[in-house]
Amino acid sequence: MSTGRLLRHVEACNRFDPTAYRPFAISGDPIGHVTPEAAKHLLGKGLAHAVGDGVGILGGGFLTVSNRLAEIVDSLIEAGLMAGLKGEMTPVHRRWGTPPIAEIDRAGLPALGLPAYGVHVNGLLRTEAGLHLWVGRRARDRRVAPGKLDHLIAGGIPSGLSVEETLVKEGQEEAGLDAGQAARARPTGVVSYRFTSNEGLRNDILFVHDLEMPQGVIPAPFDGEVERFELWSIARVLDTVRGTDDFKFNVNLVLIDFFIRHGILTPENEPDYTALARGLRH
Repeated sequence: MSTGRLLRHVEACNRFDPTAYRPFAISGDPIGHVTPEAAKHLLGKGLAHAVGDGVGILGGGFLTVSNRLAEIVDSLIEAGLMAGLKGEMTPVHRRWGTPPIAEIDRAGLPALGLPAYGVHVNGLLRTEAGLHLWVGRRARDRRVAPGKLDHLIAGGIPSGLSVEETLVKEGQEEAGLDAGQAARARPTGVVSYRFTSNEGLRNDILFVHDLEMPQGVIPAPFDGEVERFELWSIARVLDTVRGTDDFKFNVNLVLIDFFIRHGILTPENEPDYTALARGLRH
């Protein structure tokens, strides 16, 4: 067994220095963060107004706010202050459980530090030899974490879909699971983090699920995001998370949450137990 500290994965996903950003508000509600350079640009272009020590835009109806955000995104791209569009619209929530106030291209979420919601599913199989997890190998052409190890199902929640609908959609697209199989996933909680990346501020909230896979059901890549799936013993998964950086960055956190929930990590066998548990939710 490797002896690396699991806590390094949690620390890597929680590198957020609020002094390096300015609040970004919608209708006076500061729900995002932008760099000082982006804030200055938006003020100079008249695309935002000063709100305290940050910037913001006026509220309004769903379409009005969505159009304002689209103008901001286009201007930031033109100024070289964010990467290009991803072509997938995603909702903007003040907080989960309330209706979305707008939608934005997924690339705009980190650019404005807005909350990004997604689903992650641990695909587990109980055998006579013990607990196993299905592990995916991401395709080498992915923009994010090419070739890294991944979950059975994972993806952002797009506009117009619920958590369960996203889970079913991603299950069909990524692992070839039918709707009935994917819908059996059981919600187990949330993992969240904030850190600065080359895309901006990742402010992610992941709805975590466990899906007990029946014997004989083998996931199969469908949409090209994953090259293949392999069935790993839980000991191999833990050893890989502890000793390597082979898993996609946020998958490490969801797996650590899994290890804690299933009693694989305990206060007796993991010296960083309390720090791990606290660090999984910002």
